[in-house]
Amino acid sequence: MLSYDELTSPERALWDAFPEGRRVDLRTGAPEDNRVAEGGRWGPERTVRAAVIAELLLGANTAQPGAVACLRLAGARITGRLDLAGAQIAYALWLKGCWLEESVDLLGASTQTLVITGSRVPGIEAYSARLEGTLDLRHSVVESLASSPFNHVSTALSLSDALVTGGMLLNGTEVSAPGGWAVAAGGLVMEGGVTCRGGFVARGEVRLLGAQLPGGLFMQGAHLVSPGPHGTALALDNAVASTLDFSDGFTANGTVRLRGARISDNLTFEGAVLNGPPGDGPSLVALRMQAVDLDFTPAQPPSGTVDLRGAQVSHLHDSRNSWPDVVELDGFVYGSVKAVEAGERREAVGRRDFVAHRVAWIRRSPGYNPQPYEQLASWYRKDGHDDDARRVLLAKQRHRRRTLSPAARVCGHLLDATVGYGYRPWLAGVWLLALTLLGTLSFGAHSPHPVKQGEGAPFHPLVYTLDLLIPIGGLGQRTAWYWTDGGLQWLAYLLIAFGWLLTTAVIAGVTRALQKN
Repeated sequence: MLSYDELTSPERALWDAFPEGRRVDLRTGAPEDNRVAEGGRWGPERTVRAAVIAELLLGANTAQPGAVACLRLAGARITGRLDLAGAQIAYALWLKGCWLEESVDLLGASTQTLVITGSRVPGIEAYSARLEGTLDLRHSVVESLASSPFNHVSTALSLSDALVTGGMLLNGTEVSAPGGWAVAAGGLVMEGGVTCRGGFVARGEVRLLGAQLPGGLFMQGAHLVSPGPHGTALALDNAVASTLDFSDGFTANGTVRLRGARISDNLTFEGAVLNGPPGDGPSLVALRMQAVDLDFTPAQPPSGTVDLRGAQVSHLHDSRNSWPDVVELDGFVYGSVKAVEAGERREAVGRRDFVAHRVAWIRRSPGYNPQPYEQLASWYRKDGHDDDARRVLLAKQRHRRRTLSPAARVCGHLLDATVGYGYRPWLAGVWLLALTLLGTLSFGAHSPHPVKQGEGAPFHPLVYTLDLLIPIGGLGQRTAWYWTDGGLQWLAYLLIAFGWLLTTAVIAGVTRALQKN
């Protein structure tokens, strides 16, 4: 333990101010002398040893009656490592505009509010720490730790398994661990909100695996400019949060992972830029993600794949330019869809172009999967738009046809042309009317020969044509007359064949439609 006589002048000022919570400001009046980036050049008159700060926070100078002890220091060059690992700290720490020579170690510590703003810090280790209050690092530069006993890659801000009863403020903060983990916070419990607005920059992966964020994560305008070792910019796998806000120019040059994340309210990418890692890496991976409201209206289509397999949302908002060339949708479930057009959000129903757009959206998914079509058709039916649902199911059958054998594709084309796979039964009526007209005109221009002279009903071209087309029962015309003209006889055979084909197609198509509806 240091004695008072061993303290330097700025350290004595800090020692004397601590019991009353007074701030010690070592900054000069000249702005050029207070640039934190050049804090390593500050002289003894602005230098405070980290050991002095640690002793004060551990109760070396007790509080005055009627005052709240607090360490407040501005404009200082802090030498040595601020080692508070495992400590029980009853006082808040406020550092503003300071340059720290070495890292801050809060491993397993229990402390109060920690504020390090506008400062330069070579790493913060707070693994399994408990912070009663707020963690405020606004406008600071936090660089990677030289080493960490719990992370195998370089890390700038380590909060794994930590508990913060307040919020975390990272507005304007630059957290830098290129090729490593800018933030390692797996298992973090942050009872307040996490805000990363106002120019927040992360160089390296931001890891919040399994984090609990009931106050939400707000990253409007944040820039994740350098992906981690696996091309991941932000990892929120299995995290639980009230809100995830990646809007207003949020930029991720790497994969954003939300696998298994549960968002009780809003997940938004409005105005975001999702570049994805170089090559064929995905821009967004949200397998089995759950959210109430998903706003996917980025500033431009993501450069890589968007994976929503198994995800569930109550409300989906998107636009015609939201999606990349490849979208994984198998198992994606949503309660409603609203399209954003000219700044307005409207239900994506009641217009054929909306249906075509939705079908084209599903076609962006590799291969053939029936579930995305069934999901979309189910939503249209639930909203009372059965015609749109039938268009979607027809598109599903046409997509499925591509995966079949050549013989099955031929049957599929027949069903499509005649009854639209049962979803357009009126097509059979069109074919029947056209063939009836053809037969009536062709047979009415010629005279047939009776099978038995003087017997049978008189010849009627219309009835004779219908008798050929209807394979069940009989109208007495087909068996009573025959043709010596070879062309008309072949036309009769052709109409019989078409009658059987139309009947078979109608039965198959209607059966399929009834089974699906």
